[in-house]
Amino acid sequence: MHDSELVRGHRVGQRAEAVGRVMDHHFGMVQLRPLGGGVEWDAAPEQLEQVSPEQALSVQVGELNAASRTGLL
Repeated sequence: MHDSELVRGHRVGQRAEAVGRVMDHHFGMVQLRPLGGGVEWDAAPEQLEQVSPEQALSVQVGELNAASRTGLL
């Protein structure tokens, strides 16, 4: 997995799935940041899956819409 790639996976210690952006790799774990910002979380690489191009587009449109509502665009 490459930095800034969108992936879907579980937060360590939680069952809920989340989509995040790959920020870094440390000690065998992938660090993900929630879309829209926030605190990064660690995920095991084997528990991650790539987001489809359609899902990635949907997520990116959502990020742009959120940014436009807050006046960042």
